[in-house]
Amino acid sequence: MTLRFLPVGPRTLLVELPDLDRTLALFDALNADPIEGVLEIVPAAQTLMVRTRVGVAADGALAAAILSRAPPPGTAPTLNTAEVVDLPVTYDGEDLAEVATLMGLSVPEVIAAHQAATWQVAFCGFAPGFAYMTCDDPRFDIARRSSPRTRIPAGSVALAGRFSGVYPLESPGGWQLIGRTPVPMFDLTRSPPALLAPGQRVRFVEKAAQPPAPAPHPAPATRGLRVVSTAFPITVQDEGRPGQGGQGVSGAGALDIGALRRANRRVGNPSGAAALEITFGPTRLSVDEPVTLALDGAATAAEIEADGTRIAVDPTRPFALDAGEVLILPPPTRGMRSYLAVRGGFDAPLALRSASRDTLAGIGPEPLGNGSVLPLAHAPAAATDPTPAPGAPLPAVGEVVEIPVTLGPRTDWFPPDQVEAFLSQEWTVSPLSSRVGMRLEGQALTRDARELPSEGTETGAIQIPHSGQPVFFLADHPLTGGYPVIATVLPQALDLAAQIPPGARIRFIAAAPFAPLKPDTP
Repeated sequence: MTLRFLPVGPRTLLVELPDLDRTLALFDALNADPIEGVLEIVPAAQTLMVRTRVGVAADGALAAAILSRAPPPGTAPTLNTAEVVDLPVTYDGEDLAEVATLMGLSVPEVIAAHQAATWQVAFCGFAPGFAYMTCDDPRFDIARRSSPRTRIPAGSVALAGRFSGVYPLESPGGWQLIGRTPVPMFDLTRSPPALLAPGQRVRFVEKAAQPPAPAPHPAPATRGLRVVSTAFPITVQDEGRPGQGGQGVSGAGALDIGALRRANRRVGNPSGAAALEITFGPTRLSVDEPVTLALDGAATAAEIEADGTRIAVDPTRPFALDAGEVLILPPPTRGMRSYLAVRGGFDAPLALRSASRDTLAGIGPEPLGNGSVLPLAHAPAAATDPTPAPGAPLPAVGEVVEIPVTLGPRTDWFPPDQVEAFLSQEWTVSPLSSRVGMRLEGQALTRDARELPSEGTETGAIQIPHSGQPVFFLADHPLTGGYPVIATVLPQALDLAAQIPPGARIRFIAAAPFAPLKPDTP
């Protein structure tokens, strides 16, 4: 098979290759001779997902540039020449006996073989610090569990396909568990936070004794904005942390970027400053000192409670809130996410240069609940903008929203009638949705029964799992996925899509049929 270039979006394409070695060899070549305008490359088992900078199209010209750098077949990937990392393991995994049966070995022989191999990190994904490691021992080509677990503890050492990996945080998963390690795979106090990177070599060794962890110091009391009550956790969000794919970290950031920027500009902040993302409501907030605030997104009504009376707030303009007063945000009638900016910004800790909370990876400031306090930054700010700035109309429960998509990258895994069924029906947004992804309900789709090797996924990707019910990935989605993506939402539609509440319906619109990209000819 030659290289295939599959469309993902206007600034993203997927390069499909015959095998892992060819994939990593091309990844090495693109890093050695970078293409102007390429922002990030996400390697996976048999694909490279290539993202470009704003203003640079992921088109035939980009495909031709990639093809011109492809090394000849048989080129070996470059090994990381750094010292081999030793990972201590206690071999007591729940699936160890099952793995021994699958390999035709005894449990001690499995352990010996796992320790005898030198494992190389092929790529990172799924979660921050999760490294897909391969070795030369073909016996470790182990099938995933038929039924995934809903909870796998952090530090679990596991096998699946031809890979070994360590779960960096507690999460669901379908890999075979053989042991556990105390070494954190992702630690924001390290530089870089991810312990392992593509090309790194690893050996698994017997676990050594670990000293007890010191007791944490109590946090000092803080002043700032206070959450009196909230129906759903509130997250701090800015423009996110793009470009961290090499560590398995997705972009995160505000789901409605336009609303975040408008709220910040109205109080004189830089447009990408951290603000609060408030889901539904009702929400009650207070402050310890006078502040100037601005709302955007789904919030179309607000009140200030002071001295037993309530005063209506115009949410299209900046407004003041004094110490002891309470800002009341009712549930929105349209949309589902509101953004609250404070003049001078919030003093939220940065992780990888962003204050965004990634709810899947657990990176960024903890979500705010009842009684939480977020300090104020008092950063320099420009003039406020009192001009009313209503946002675009947002969808309500029961309404149908048309969302434009690019068909691909795996549309050809679905028969034509199933692609037509995907585009022609109205998909209902399930309440089982989050910042990670929006679950959709409708007539289930059927597809090719093959298993898809893990590959990079873009924000807006619409995966079709075995159930046939789509999952529409939002900002906190995993970096890689193992289900085929039938289509990807266009970037300009993501703000609107993030405001579609459960109970509303989506119809996906494709401007063109699916077709692989053809490299431009000289």
